[in-house]
Order: sequence, then structure tokens, then C-alpha cells
Amino acid sequence: MLRRFLPLFVIMGLCTAQAQIVLPPPVQLPRLPQVRLPVDVSRTVTDAVESVDPQKLVDLRGERISRLLHEHRDRVEADPRGAPMVRAEVVALSPSPEAVQRALAAGFVVVREQQLEGLELRTVVFRTPRRMSTRRALQRLRDLDPSGTYDFNHIYLESGGIGVAQPLPGTSAPVVLPAAATGLKVGLIDGGVQKTHPVFSAVPMYFFGCDGRPVPGEHGTAVASLLVGSTETFSGAAPRAQLYAADVYCGAPTGGAVDAIAQAFAWLARERVGVINVSLVGPANDMLERIVRSVLERGHIVVAAVGNDGPASPPLYPAAYAGVTGVTGVDGKRRVLLEALRGEQVDFAAPGADMLAASGTDGFSAVRGTSFAAPIVAGLLARELFKPDAAAAGRAMERLVSQAEDLGQRGPDAVYGRGFVAAAGSIVATTN
Repeated sequence: MLRRFLPLFVIMGLCTAQAQIVLPPPVQLPRLPQVRLPVDVSRTVTDAVESVDPQKLVDLRGERISRLLHEHRDRVEADPRGAPMVRAEVVALSPSPEAVQRALAAGFVVVREQQLEGLELRTVVFRTPRRMSTRRALQRLRDLDPSGTYDFNHIYLESGGIGVAQPLPGTSAPVVLPAAATGLKVGLIDGGVQKTHPVFSAVPMYFFGCDGRPVPGEHGTAVASLLVGSTETFSGAAPRAQLYAADVYCGAPTGGAVDAIAQAFAWLARERVGVINVSLVGPANDMLERIVRSVLERGHIVVAAVGNDGPASPPLYPAAYAGVTGVTGVDGKRRVLLEALRGEQVDFAAPGADMLAASGTDGFSAVRGTSFAAPIVAGLLARELFKPDAAAAGRAMERLVSQAEDLGQRGPDAVYGRGFVAAAGSIVATTN
């Protein structure tokens, strides 16, 4: 099955001006003109980009995992492979009443239960019996219900780095922005979004999670800006599209857990959001895999970052699940990021460095990582798929593949996937 789309976004990419692939949108959106920024501005952006060290990105997730385990050992522990998970919890997907009763009789306690309306599924979170390790508890539940779906409540983390905040430089020529497309919308599963940032002033936004409390985060704000952001000097891949943003972190040490991600997917399914961006990475998880499969079967497109653990690292999920559109990142010279994962999970390459994204309440920061390439692809796909539709999703994917620029080895490969994609009308900063 073709893995999925091809986008590129409109922000201050430090790419040398080159011919770009034009992907005509389904609605008549005016093309943004390219704008050359002054040389001194370009140097300022370059200095900011250099504050995101690609070598450190390889260790960033590992360092964060170590910090989580050290600072929140009462709530977070490592699974047998070292991946973070919620301490003493096992998640189950739609267990039968009989299976739940057997678990209760074995000393387990149901701590949370959630109907996943829109996916016709249900999650149950069990607390392990006293004096039983989480590893033993998982095996015990699987023994009690061999046909069921049980796994650790893994925690998934962001996949990219953000530099020092700075104002977005102005341009010497006005930029004509496209009008919002009727019905255009895109989904985001990430951290919170700073909705008061100027790039979102003309963006219809809908939120889920955190019991209705806004908990803005740097990563979620940056990714959202690359999806739908829009100002006179900045534009995301689907500017002014409706954004459906699910915050699965809420500022908690156990944020990004599987059961929260499952609820986010179900909400986006209920809202019939065709394209869903997930710039989070983590280990394989049986429940998450079934959730993703259910979403894909309903005609959604799931776009995910492949991760920044290094080219020799094993696959990360959900990008590596069958049917998910895995995205790697390239720099301003279209060279793959040295920290990006390689493998058959890579479907497309998009800009993932030498660019700015929204940061703080009104600033911008240099960003680097596959986290920031994924929303470019997702935004472009959202311009093609207005609602879940398997046939339409397939056509959109084929169209994207046909317009991808082949990089690296001829044909699909483990580094660039099916090729590089970019949105027309990028605002380009160059030192030339």
C-alpha cells in the first residue's frame, strides 16, 4: 500500500532559490510569490538555525527519557527495552466483560475506562496488583485473555529541536496570502498550541484534551504553525485551514501516553478530519497499532515523523506502522538530516531544517528535526483530502507520489522514500 503524501511548507526556509514542485490544490488558492529577504536578515536566521545542534538531536529523546525516569520515578518507569511508560499501568483495547472480571479477580484495578466514539472501540487502563511488576502484570493479563489486546501504557515523545526565539524579520515586498478554503481542515496530535500567537489570528481552531484547560507548548505551537499558520511574512502548508488540535501532554510527566493518544484519534475520527499529523515517536505498542489501523480503515491519512535517533536506529512508531505516511527531513540544500532514521518506513522527504516556526507568544525560532517535516506533508495532503475517504486518500497519495522529486538512489529508497515534496510559493531567505 502506498504510504502517503508529499508536502512542503511556506516559511522562512534557508533554501537556495530553486525550482519548486507545484502541487495544484483542489480549490483555487492564489500562489504566494517568492520573496528574497535582505542578506543581513538571512545571516540572522542562519545564526538562529545553528543553535539547533543536529548531533544533540540524536541524544535528545534518550536524555528526556532519562530525565523522566529520574525526576518522576513514582509515575514513570522503563519497559524491558528501556522505553518510558506509565508506572504500574497496563492498557487494554475493548476487553470483554468476562476478561475484565478475570482481571479484577486476579487483583487488578480498573483506573480509567474510555469509549472511543468514532472508532467503535473502548480502552481500559488497569493498575497492577501490589508486589507485581508491570512486566509480569502484562503477561498475566495476556495469559488470562489470550485473544485480547494488552500492552504497556507507553509514553510517546516529540521528535525535533527548537532554537532560540526571535522576532520574524519583515520583508521588503508585500505577500499576498490565500483566502481560507471552505471546508479545509487538518488534525494535530501533539502538545498544546499557543492560540494567541499572531500566526493563528485568522485560523479557526478547535481543541481537545486537558479537561478544556489550555496548556501551550513549544513543540505543538511550532508544528501547528507549519500546518496552518499565516501572517504577512509567514505561511504554513495549509494556511488558515481549520485546525483540530489534540493536546496529549497537558504539562504532565505522563503526557503522551497511549491511552491519551487513543482518545485523540477517536476525537479526530468523530470530527471527520481527513488528515492527521503525529510528530511523536516511541516503541511499537499493540494497542496503538490497532487504533491506527482502525483510523486508516476509515479513510483517514495519518502522517508521522520517522524520528531523529540516528540513521542506524530501529524504527519508531507510529511512523513505522503499515499504511502510515512516514516523513523524513532535509536541510536547505535538500540533504537528508544526519540524525533522521532510515528504513522502509520513510515515504517522503520534506524540509526539516534551515527554517523558522512559531515560538512563544509572538516570536519565531529555528527548528530542526523530522517533527517539522511531517506537518508540511500533512498540510499539503489536507489540501487534497477534505474528509475521510479511502478512495480519495489513495488518489491524493498517488498524485503526491507522481509529483515528488526523486533524491538519492533512483526510485524509492530508505533515505528519501518516494522523493522530496514542497509547497509552491515559499518565502525564501538566501545569502546569495
